[in-house]
Amino acid sequence: MQQIARSVALAFNNLPRPHRVMLGSLTVLTLAVAVWRPYVYHPESAPIVKAIELEQNDIRSLLPEASEPIDQAPPEDDAIPQDELDDKTAGEAGVHEYVVSTGDTLSSVLNQYGIDMGEISQLATVDKDLRNLKIGQQISWTLTDNGELQRLTWELSRRETRTYDRTATGFKMSSEMQQGDWVNNVFKGTVGSSFVSSARDAGLTSTEISAVIKSMQWQMDFRKLKKGDQFAVLMSREMFDGKREQSQLVGVRLRSDGKDYYAVRADDGKFYDRNGSGLAKGFLRFPTAKQFRVSSNFNPRRVNPVTGRIAPHKGVDFAMPQGTPVLAVGDGEVLVAKRSGGAGYYVAIRHGRTYTTRYMHLRKLLVKPGQKVKRGDRIALSGNTGRSTGPHLHYEIWINQQAVNPLTAKLPRTEGLTGSDRRDYLAKTREVTPQLRFD
Repeated sequence: MQQIARSVALAFNNLPRPHRVMLGSLTVLTLAVAVWRPYVYHPESAPIVKAIELEQNDIRSLLPEASEPIDQAPPEDDAIPQDELDDKTAGEAGVHEYVVSTGDTLSSVLNQYGIDMGEISQLATVDKDLRNLKIGQQISWTLTDNGELQRLTWELSRRETRTYDRTATGFKMSSEMQQGDWVNNVFKGTVGSSFVSSARDAGLTSTEISAVIKSMQWQMDFRKLKKGDQFAVLMSREMFDGKREQSQLVGVRLRSDGKDYYAVRADDGKFYDRNGSGLAKGFLRFPTAKQFRVSSNFNPRRVNPVTGRIAPHKGVDFAMPQGTPVLAVGDGEVLVAKRSGGAGYYVAIRHGRTYTTRYMHLRKLLVKPGQKVKRGDRIALSGNTGRSTGPHLHYEIWINQQAVNPLTAKLPRTEGLTGSDRRDYLAKTREVTPQLRFD
């Protein structure tokens, strides 16, 4: 070692003076960098974290691909924005309701909410009649914290209701037969401080008020009704021993700014105008002009591989180049358009009272809160903002404040009644509308 040191020193001394100065300076700088440790204050309760700088390729090798669901993070204000109508007309907490329509099966309805096919099969095994749902029937259900089915209620008719409760081995069915008398009542009033309070003063319950709002949601924004607007509601109530057991909305008339709006229930459980035309506004299936590859599916029971806890992926990720135009899937009002934590730039749109859609990891926003949009309008450009491992769009659909699978969700369509269904409906409206008088 001494011989090597003498040789290095001799070679160094034989160098020209400018070269010796440069080499000495580089040696000092190298030693300084090697031994330098900046002092950073860390509170006793905070952990000390060492930062390791990696090349871009090294970072990509450590992060999951865009197709993995670990990258999606909800906005900081994850809850769907609510207003007075939501707060004062909500039914039983955690209960999800659905009215059976054309083509529905038990599996197609429940699967869009992420309920496991094994649980659906257990229900059908307990009661084979569940395989034959009929148009206009209502089913409702509650879930556990882990997203498992806790209870399902099936209203076969006004008379019979079946309930299926989870047990240790599957589900247990119970049936209840109603023996009451159905009586029609008309409730009318004038909007004062708000529709909700005025409707309650007229004699409607919170559940009935919620039914009215949902039936008219595509025609009227109830938050913008003015003082002096009028309403008339025809409600059918089942009375048993002088007490109200349940009720069903038959028809609604609302007059705002001198214009009348109607909604009458048909035999299929849906509401139409006086001519039998559908009230719902149609939705696009995809939020882009063309379909892109799904890089991460909807998964309400996703388990975080790091924490081992349930971390639901409440939407679908589409892999797409940055700058791809993102479209509103239906008519609605922009609730949120801003940057929010792991979601990056994101947009939330309310469509009527039932549906809300959300679009995350955007590069540029093209709309503002409160703005009205039409189906197919450009609302943003896709990007890679927030907690994201690659350019993609995270897209969610919420129905009655419950996230559903955007690829399988039953979306509203603009449709009307035809043939004998329309003739029967028009005959019904001729009976209902004269009862919806304001005087």
